[in-house]
Amino acid sequence: MARAGLTAERVTVAGAELADEAGLDQVTMSQVARRLGVKDASLYTHVRNLADLRGRIALLAADEKTIRIAEATAGRAGKDALVAFANAWREYAHQHPGRYTATQTPIRIDPELAAQAPGPRRAVELTYGMLRGYGLAEPDLTDAVRLLRSTFHGFVALEAAGGFGHERAPQLSWIRALDALHTLLEHWPASREGDSA
Repeated sequence: MARAGLTAERVTVAGAELADEAGLDQVTMSQVARRLGVKDASLYTHVRNLADLRGRIALLAADEKTIRIAEATAGRAGKDALVAFANAWREYAHQHPGRYTATQTPIRIDPELAAQAPGPRRAVELTYGMLRGYGLAEPDLTDAVRLLRSTFHGFVALEAAGGFGHERAPQLSWIRALDALHTLLEHWPASREGDSA
């Protein structure tokens, strides 16, 4: 019998907590059921399967990360906004590694759930809004978004994997990377749409 009060949200949070503790790849229906003190079958009343659960974790994490970024960047512009945005991204990745992985992993998400989740849409709005402060327009906006995501995710992924073995503290490199990104965004190269790749 399912524990009283068991909901899709509670199952999702339990899965997210497990992901942070053990890794997203360790999240199984059995492990989440054990964590909640219920039989495996009880979960299927609230989530369809493991793929559905992981999709819900990704949406939860996207909402949480976006809220942090929105709070950090509120009232800021230019380099202040960029640094606040980047730091909020990195801090979320440090504090919630499993949830963060879910936001960076291709996961098939129920379109109805995705349509109801404000996090992914708000993340796009925040990112594009910050970059418009640098005077960028399409297609440069999209290129700049991809550059930021690649830089932020690449840094935190290498950091999490212990990939920075040099004696120089990663924090110092992070600060310099943000300085470099700011300089690049201020001096964004002219578009070369006519050139072939």
